[in-house]
Formats: sequence, structure tokens, C-alpha cells
Amino acid sequence: MTKPIDPILVTVIQRRLKAITEEMGLVMLRTARSPILSEARDFVTGLYDARGQMMEQTAYIPILAFAVPLGIKYMVEYYGDELYPGDVIIHNDPFTGGNQAADVKIVRPIFVKDKLIGFSAINGHQADVGGAVAGAYNPAATEIWQEALRITPVKLYEKGKKRQDVWDLIFGNIRFPIVQEDIQAAIGGCAVGERELVKLVDRYGWERFNAHLQYLYDATEQQMRAEIKAIPDGSYRGTSTAYYDGFNPGSKMEIKVEVTVSGEKIHFDFTGTAPQTPGYVNAPLGSSMTSVILTLLMCLKDPNVPQNTGMVRPITAYMPEGSMLNPRFPAASTFGNHLSDQISAAIFDALSQALPERVTAAWNPLFAIAAVGFNDRTNQPFVDILFNGLKGGGGGTQGADGYDHIGLIACGGGLLAQDPEMFEMKDPLFLHKFEYMPDSAGSGQWRGGLGVEMEMEFLNDGNLVSAFGDGIDPGSEAKGILGGGAGILNRGELHYPDGSVHVCRSKEVVPAIPRGTRWYQVAGGGGGYGDPRRRPAELVAREVLYGYISPENARRQYGVVVEDRSLALDRAATETLRKEVRP
Repeated sequence: MTKPIDPILVTVIQRRLKAITEEMGLVMLRTARSPILSEARDFVTGLYDARGQMMEQTAYIPILAFAVPLGIKYMVEYYGDELYPGDVIIHNDPFTGGNQAADVKIVRPIFVKDKLIGFSAINGHQADVGGAVAGAYNPAATEIWQEALRITPVKLYEKGKKRQDVWDLIFGNIRFPIVQEDIQAAIGGCAVGERELVKLVDRYGWERFNAHLQYLYDATEQQMRAEIKAIPDGSYRGTSTAYYDGFNPGSKMEIKVEVTVSGEKIHFDFTGTAPQTPGYVNAPLGSSMTSVILTLLMCLKDPNVPQNTGMVRPITAYMPEGSMLNPRFPAASTFGNHLSDQISAAIFDALSQALPERVTAAWNPLFAIAAVGFNDRTNQPFVDILFNGLKGGGGGTQGADGYDHIGLIACGGGLLAQDPEMFEMKDPLFLHKFEYMPDSAGSGQWRGGLGVEMEMEFLNDGNLVSAFGDGIDPGSEAKGILGGGAGILNRGELHYPDGSVHVCRSKEVVPAIPRGTRWYQVAGGGGGYGDPRRRPAELVAREVLYGYISPENARRQYGVVVEDRSLALDRAATETLRKEVRP
């Protein structure tokens, strides 16, 4: 006879599962070698049940998180009864449950007394995955094989024994030895997840543990349904635009969504979205679905909803096959994670009609570079995504300004900037400038977050830059909402020693960069929320004093006048100006 459910034990199990995934993350942070993982934290850790359903996760980078169950469910079907204790599976294929091909999953099946009870998994962005361009971002790619080594599920270890032939085949197609070390770190992290989950199940027994786990799923589902029920029923439409497909200058791709709320369920229909592009500006289904989920979570009142399969049960979405949000095989799709900027903006546009108090204005769309070259100090090649320079501002929301220098919405604030000194120690690069960018944020009653400007010098010859992102073309900056203003555009420039300047396109590879070249980058701010002239004049004047806003923009955007020398608020002139604009 099954013992009754103990609500306290349900909570204990949920918190312990969460702690295990956090411990897996600590292993990665302490043992991974690439700053992409050890400093920027571009990975996710999780535990999944025997069917691939999410038990719990720690989503350092949310865009990597909710696609993992799709990949594990594929592995369950693919391997059937051929999963064994001691197996370790590697996978990155966007067409069998992956997201970006550079995001490589390590998955370890977990057994108790020969019974498969679940999986531990780590999905992390790797410094290289083969393909035509080091660092994985190839804007000229027209099919997946030009982007990366396509890894459908394959065992690196079987029954605890390393498959050296498979290992050598995979890493013989990867440029940088550091990737092997990072994969070993992920294997170690998954081993910790396996060990701790087995200990937890042994403590309570499988039957009791599983009964309480299923109850946890159901309770989380009810919690999520209650959150959705608080959204007014109806259908809400929103749009956003992605710019430049990498092949056709001036190209624009519209994303359309209809959000239908019916009682305790919510459905996202992307019918009418642009067809798949000829290049890599496409999002595989895993990336698109993850973008939907992470955006919805930002609109909920309760941020502490447990992250398990019950959370996603009331959410459905339709991305038409052949659209840029669900491209047909063998489409290129490395850029797909970054379309979360536009997917989120479209959803916020739609839900602003139903939840104006809980949506945010658009976050700054990502624009980044991967710098690739050779390090004379270490006698090794290097690759680094310049996280310091890519992190723009978040969008404002009712009652709060956007976060400064937070980065793309796909990361939900989890993406960290590299330590400048460690950055210079690791790579032959020198940081000349890294600071907030004045006047970069969209104006509003609650302004957007500030962006940054960065200047960096190459210290060796023979470098390559792979630029990827959006927000460069006019009109592509982070839009304001409900009367708020837009952030500024992104910008990236190579200043060569001979005095010439190359302004980068948003998708471009620039080779043969000599030493002494400087990379200058601006990451724009987030969009503003609400009428800027309702922002307290004292606060605007203070931000002029701090250097966040120029006196000119304070006057033009906010109707606030400061004294020329002291920068103190000129109350009389401000009152007059605001009356003139708003009688």
C-alpha cells in the first residue's frame, strides 16, 4: 500500500533537486577552462526523469534550458533498451532536439538497481564545434554541415568504458583542445548529478520518491495554471522584426504571434512569420519554444514557480514548418538562439494589451563578435566571445527601470561579463575602454537599461572576427513601449593601424586582422516604458549629474532643464517646458 503524500516531503524533494542542479553548476564553474563557461556561465544544468521530462534545472542561461528535454526524449526513443549504467551521451543536433549547434549536451542516464530512473544533463556553449569558421558563427552557411560537426546522439562512454574511437572522431574535427577539457568538466558535473540523485532516491525509496515527484509535477502545473488564469482571456497579436539575413542587404524578417489565453491555458501561434532564410538566421524548434517559455515566465507574478515539467504543461505553441522559427532540414540555424530577442519583443507587444503592468519594453538585441587568433604567449590558438562589449540594456517595466548592461533577453540576466584582468591574461587582447554609454537607454517614465561602449586592441597578427547579431540597421534598436523611447543602435568598428576603419555588418566574418587593430563596440540600451515626461524631474537631473543622460537629452526627451555649470535641476525652467509640451 502506497503511503499518503507528505506535502513537506514534496517541498524537501523539490529543494534537494534544485540543490543538486546547482551543485552540478558549481562543478562546471570550477573545472571548465573556457571563459565562455567558467566566467560567462553560458550553460544549464538539469535532472530529467526516465521519459525525459524535466525534474529540475538551474538555468544560468535560460535559452539553453527548455530545449534539453526535447533532446533527451529523442535519446530515449533512439536508444530504447540500449541505455546502460555508466553511459555518457553527447549531442548537439538542432534537428533531433538540439538548439544552437554550438550548444553541446552531455547526458548521463541514471539507474537504481538496474532501473532507469532519469538523466543528468549539462548543455553548454562550446568554444568550437567544427564547421567552416572557428567559433561556430558562419554567416555564409546555407546548411548545417557548413556550421558545425553535426552530432546526433552518440555514446562517449558505454557501460563506464570510454569509446576512444568515438572520442577521437569527434575531437579530431574540433579546432581547440580546450573543448575536450570543457566536455570532461560537463561529464564530471553530470556524474555529480547522478551520484546525488541516487542518494536521494535511496533515502526515500523509489516508489515513495516517484509518487512525491509526480505530485510535485501536478502541483507545479496547478501553480502555473493559476498564473495563466490571472491573464484576461482573449487573443492578442504582436509583431517584431529581425534585420539582415546575412545574404541580402536591407532584408527584414517579420515575426508575428497571436497569443490566445483561455482559462488556464495559453497558446502562441506564429502563423504569418517570415519563411526560413537562406542562411543561418533561423531558429530550430527547440530555440523557438524555449524563447516562448522564458518570455512568458518574465510576465508571471511568482518568480519562484519550480522549473519542472509541470510548469510547461499549460503552454502550447505553433511554429509553422518552413518558417524562420521552424526551418526544414538541413537549414543552417546557428543564429537561432539570438532570435529570442525578436520572439520576446513580439510576445511583449502582444501581451502589453493584456498585461501592461507586467511586460517590459524590448531589451537591446544582441550584437557580438567571436575573436579568433593565435596566442604567442601560450603557443596556442584562442577564441573568445567578447561578453563585456555585447551586454546592452534591458527594457523598462512598470515601476522599474531596465537593468544596465544586462545582456540579451535569452540569458535572462544570467550572462556575466568577463573579469577584465583575466580577459587580458588569457588572450592576446588589451582592454582600453569598458564603461556605460551615456544616452544609450530608451527614455520613459521608467527608462531602459544603459548599454556600454568597449575598445579592445589585438596584440598579435593574423586574427579573425566573426560578427553576429542584430540591432545595427536603422529601426532595429530596442523599441520602447506604451509611450517609451527606443534605445540606441549597436555598432562595431575595426580601426586598423593605417588609420582605415571597417564598420561591421551584423553578420560578417573579417579575416587577416593585424596587431595594433582596435575593436570599438557600442551595445545599445533597452527600450523605455511609459511617457518620459512623467519621470520625476529630480531623478532625471540626478542622472544628468551621474553622466547617464546628457543635458541635451534631458531637455529634449524628458522636458527637464538643468543649470549649465552645476547641473542642478532648474525647477522653474523645467515646469515651464513641461507645461509647454503637456498643457
